[in-house]
Amino acid sequence: MSVNLPRKKQEQSENKGREAEVMSAMDKINDFLLRFSRVPLKEKLVFVQHLSVMLKAGISLSAALKTLSEQSENKLFQKILKQITDKVVGGVSLAESLKPHKKVFGELFINMVESGELSGKLEEVLSQLYVQMKKHHQLVSKVKGALTYPAVIIFAMGGIGIFMIVVVVPKITAMFKDFNAELPLPTKILISISDAIINNGLLAAAGFILFVFVVIEIMRTRKGKYYFQTLLLKAPVVSPIVKKINLARFARTVSSLLKTDIMIINTFQITANVIGNLHYRAALNEMSEKIKKGGQINEVVKSYPKLFPPVVVQMISVGEQTGQLDTILEELAEFYENEVDQIMDNLPSIIEPLLILALGVGVGAMAVAIIMPMYSLTSAI
Repeated sequence: MSVNLPRKKQEQSENKGREAEVMSAMDKINDFLLRFSRVPLKEKLVFVQHLSVMLKAGISLSAALKTLSEQSENKLFQKILKQITDKVVGGVSLAESLKPHKKVFGELFINMVESGELSGKLEEVLSQLYVQMKKHHQLVSKVKGALTYPAVIIFAMGGIGIFMIVVVVPKITAMFKDFNAELPLPTKILISISDAIINNGLLAAAGFILFVFVVIEIMRTRKGKYYFQTLLLKAPVVSPIVKKINLARFARTVSSLLKTDIMIINTFQITANVIGNLHYRAALNEMSEKIKKGGQINEVVKSYPKLFPPVVVQMISVGEQTGQLDTILEELAEFYENEVDQIMDNLPSIIEPLLILALGVGVGAMAVAIIMPMYSLTSAI
């Protein structure tokens, strides 16, 4: 009996060792998979809101961060919050703890938190940051929601068109070939398109996928993005929408930063990094340099009339004169956000007739190409 006890202990220790190795391997796999995951904006919104409420209730920053890291449902965000909590417990400021995770939180988030810590108004800054993030989320969601409907319709139209050309058209046009009659030009074009897709289907699909891939890769480059955004800013219908979205983002961001007592030069530099449009980004960086040299904000903004309309310049001028630039810009942001909301609500009703017209032209052209030879053969008989 005494001989078996050491063996059992040895077996138990070996089993524990194997379990530890398995757990270690699983942790490595989880860490590898987390690299490909993202932190949703909803998680960050909940984090900011709850952190602000907990700090206002008198809970310490480290205790609040620990609680929030435990309740987060996103594994990646949970891991990041634990790392931030450990640093804060070790005496590092919240802003410094956030800097290694700049890709997750962003420059605006970190700078506003840093300003809040320096001024002793972190709770107020977090509340302002929550409003900023929520408004941005609503704006982006509104735009995506409005564009989803036409995208689905266009995709469905393309699928139906390909089905008609590949399956229906060959069966109808097969009888035309048996008569050896001279076919009209629209019918010849339709038959040629149908034959090309059927005979080279895989090649056509591969070519289309390659084309989409190349376009996406070009769009990811700075030069490709710049030219695409230039096209958007000049397009008749799209241009006003793009400008209003960027103006709303500009006004909201500058207002939020000014309320946290960040210097105007740094405010414009941070805003430039937050805004995705390269034209607005370049203009804001140039503005920060001009303001640094002593230029008034309204005069500096006025020098970019293609990006900033007169109403923006006028309101900024009033804000400078009254010393309420942050409040004026907040009202301006609300105005443009409401404008974008209205446009996005009306967009489906504007696009729907155009899509129906395009569908009607496509179906009509196909019908003409099929009916014309039928009419000619009937007349010949």
